[in-house]
Amino acid sequence: MRMLLLLLLLISCSTLANSRVIATGGATSIEGSAGGGIVPWAVINGYNSNDEWSANAFISRVSVDDFTLNTSGVGLSLDNRWEFSYARQQFKLDTIGGQLRQDILGVKYRLTGDLLYTAMPQLSVGAQYKRHLDFDLPAAVGARSRDGIDLYLAASKVWLDAIAGRNVLLNATVRATKANQTGLLGFGSDNSNSYQLMLESSAAILLTHQLAVGVEFKQKPNQLAFADEQHWRDIFVAWFINRNLSVTAAYTDLGSIAGLSSQQGWYLSLEGTW
Repeated sequence: MRMLLLLLLLISCSTLANSRVIATGGATSIEGSAGGGIVPWAVINGYNSNDEWSANAFISRVSVDDFTLNTSGVGLSLDNRWEFSYARQQFKLDTIGGQLRQDILGVKYRLTGDLLYTAMPQLSVGAQYKRHLDFDLPAAVGARSRDGIDLYLAASKVWLDAIAGRNVLLNATVRATKANQTGLLGFGSDNSNSYQLMLESSAAILLTHQLAVGVEFKQKPNQLAFADEQHWRDIFVAWFINRNLSVTAAYTDLGSIAGLSSQQGWYLSLEGTW
């Protein structure tokens, strides 16, 4: 991972793209896909347009009452059409002790539409292959598999001058998943191994071209008998300092995790794009 980050830093910026409007690549979610903090959007990361490409690297941290999630990853975007990503998650069980790790490989393809320039929302499909690296604990609490694939369809649209002269973004994502706690507690259960459709949504207002505030909601399946799994939500602020650097901070409410209730805290992410 360190070598990949160093390689990205050494790439000549003259070979990379800088064509799209700032903030239109979104931030990077905890799963490595472009979007908000917890929800993938239809946007393609970076600022590349047709016949251009861009690369990004990010680190993020979510700290709630009994758990800490550290994530780092890299991504590659081509032609404002394709997005490829890799993320490594380390989920620290601060109260219980120990940690759970997960790798996520993602791909996203823009089907049609444009975030700004078409009446139709931008539509993208995506897939995330997730593999758990410490499966003993998830298996002990009833998870069926250490790996799984999430599939999703996302629609994103910016309305210009929508509220008091400010631009507004709305996103809706439908995800088919077997993941328990997004895969951090494995996939499926002793009683069920079927895909479930979950709704995820985001709304943001751009106070300036570089500063956005918004909210997100992530519906979650509830498959493991030992503890309820609850929906996630956050309130975020994203600052796109320039086309190469952005920072996102959020207040997060992750509900009950592994039987420990009221998991609330903060989220912070730093992203570099070239």
